[in-house]
Amino acid sequence: MFYLNEIYIFGHGVETTQKLSGSTPHDQLLIQTSNSFVGLLLFVVGFLVFMVAFVKDREFQSFFAKGCVLLHISMALWRVNFERRLEDLAWDWPRQAVGDVVLALSWVFFLLYTWREKYD
Repeated sequence: MFYLNEIYIFGHGVETTQKLSGSTPHDQLLIQTSNSFVGLLLFVVGFLVFMVAFVKDREFQSFFAKGCVLLHISMALWRVNFERRLEDLAWDWPRQAVGDVVLALSWVFFLLYTWREKYD
């Protein structure tokens, strides 16, 4: 439906995609179920961010942004500590870790902008 195999090939290459897609039908079903839950989680997180955008309370938005910074830094640390040990994903983790740090910085810039508005 979403051409996941082609996306994996584009991101990781043919050989790694074959390894990551599972060797048995049971493994493939587990991976597809996991991908479905990841998609659902992304939808819920996007909906949550959309709802928070309409909250007028600056303290809550600041709390939410700090949580997002913590989440992105945690993901970057996870990639550095664990994903680099996986042979098939070893070359991919630096790019993703940098992406996580950049996303965390975007929330830090949001916090600095709201802090500047608060104390101006």
